[in-house]
Amino acid sequence: MDNVTNITGTLYIVSAPSGAGKTSLVSALIKTLTNIQVSISHTTRVKREGEQEDVDYHFVTHAEFKELISQNVFLEHAKVFDHFYGTSKQWVQEARRLGKDVILEIDWQGARQVRSHFADVQSIFICPPSNEALIERLQKRHPDNPDLVAERMREAREQISHYNEYDFLICNDKFEAALEDMLNIILGHRLRIKRQSIALGPIIQRLLD
Repeated sequence: MDNVTNITGTLYIVSAPSGAGKTSLVSALIKTLTNIQVSISHTTRVKREGEQEDVDYHFVTHAEFKELISQNVFLEHAKVFDHFYGTSKQWVQEARRLGKDVILEIDWQGARQVRSHFADVQSIFICPPSNEALIERLQKRHPDNPDLVAERMREAREQISHYNEYDFLICNDKFEAALEDMLNIILGHRLRIKRQSIALGPIIQRLLD
């Protein structure tokens, strides 16, 4: 019953080390809920097989990315695994103005930048159940590149060390349970009194008349 013309959408940050299942969880989440979108980042990395321009990412060159930085286009930007990623400030603001909840899949560096702009952001950190589970997932993703797996594990420790900067912590041991936790966070936030007072304002007023 959201009144999208009056309610400002909530901005969610979702962070996790590579291999923790963040992208799969977010994908399942937005298929389950309505009125929520994932921000499409700009990136300098090469398009992978099956990825679509302006659907998975906005693919740009390093020179184009630097130009966008100089134009103050990004809400946040960071270098991750030798590639740059950035979130459009204007897109996020417009989506929220229309009452849509927005998810940013970014790392702890980007999360710090976003918090400096929006005091009301909600942040979720997803961790794996163990180092062994994470190594197994990374080995399945990169079966012929043990050096890359080792690099991802080093980066994972750095990511996980910032878990206490977040509002919510979810362990992705069982996928369905982790998804339910994410759903509960967002649905619970939508029921907060400030938001519901707007969405249900006419009903409350009639009850009080």
